[in-house]
Amino acid sequence: MPDTLQSTQTPRPVPAGADLSGNRATQPAVEFRDVEIAYGKFVAVRDFSLAIAKGSFVTLLGPSGCGKTTILRSIAGLVDITKGRISIGGRRVDDVPIYKRNIGLVFQSYALFPHKNVFDNVAFGLKYRNVSKAEIARKVGRALEMVRLPGSEKKLPSQLSGGQQQRIALARAIVFEPEVLLLDEPLSALDANMREEMRVEIKKIQRETGITAIFVTHDQEEALSMSDRIVVMNAGSIEQIGTPEEVYDTPATAFVADFLGKANMLAGKVSASTGTTATISLAAGQSATVVSPRPLAVGDAVTVVVRPQKLSVGKEQTSNHLSGRVLSTSYLGGSVIYEIDIGGGTMVRCHTAINGKPAREGEVIDLGFECDGCVLLDANGRRIS
Repeated sequence: MPDTLQSTQTPRPVPAGADLSGNRATQPAVEFRDVEIAYGKFVAVRDFSLAIAKGSFVTLLGPSGCGKTTILRSIAGLVDITKGRISIGGRRVDDVPIYKRNIGLVFQSYALFPHKNVFDNVAFGLKYRNVSKAEIARKVGRALEMVRLPGSEKKLPSQLSGGQQQRIALARAIVFEPEVLLLDEPLSALDANMREEMRVEIKKIQRETGITAIFVTHDQEEALSMSDRIVVMNAGSIEQIGTPEEVYDTPATAFVADFLGKANMLAGKVSASTGTTATISLAAGQSATVVSPRPLAVGDAVTVVVRPQKLSVGKEQTSNHLSGRVLSTSYLGGSVIYEIDIGGGTMVRCHTAINGKPAREGEVIDLGFECDGCVLLDANGRRIS
């Protein structure tokens, strides 16, 4: 798959018609250039530059209030931008009304018409596009087959489960074959089992139709399991863009490391450094040897970022060894999560497969991780590269 996204944190001149997606053979499906969105003196989104390739599934991920829904609504024309430009398929749309943007929308609340049956709900957008009755019937039937609800045309929304209502909302959004499908936290009202099922369904439909999908969520599991690319946002700006593997395994900032997966953040100072490795004296009173992208100065303050899954329990042959006292044990069937005090007021989390009987609270255990199983951040909380 070609590069899907590219972002510039510091705005710079962009040649007219330039493709920020990195793929010059095709026009981006959606493109933002130096967009700012402000409400009076409050700036909700700043310096937002982003290009999204056709047919990709992109997730805007971040905490409440970070600006992700504002960005989504600006694509649809529900929010006006203060500066910059937005293009869909190479056509500037920031001054184009919503009904001329050919956008499919799926909301958290489903937004179905309670007094209309399933057929009329799904057909609603087609009836305002001068589509013949025969073609409407064909398109509605096909959309219902895609969401696995054929034969439900005469039912009212009140006769459907929450998951079925969400499927109808999805069918209504894709029935007129929009250029872009926008999904604003569409799974948050569903129970855990239904959310997992709908994740698979939405991704399957997106792949089958080839539609460009932009998904908003604060749920990291949804983002990791569904996305081609993830845009991690914080305080109205982009923190990092990458594949799920990239943003999880190599977080660009302390914010990304903590928000996506609750990484262990081990503060320390460099006590020795070569061209490829560094020894870190941890604030917890222990030390670690890690792979360093470049030589570091002795005495530099750094943070060693280790994912809970990268920590192993027991005296295994790993590069680094820590020890600590178990504060809590969470049994998850085939795995267990430990919270462990390793000294100096530092608590780490270890998520590991069960090998024998789980450790009990108060027990002292050994932990290990490989020297290349972590990421180093500098004193400003940015990944050292």
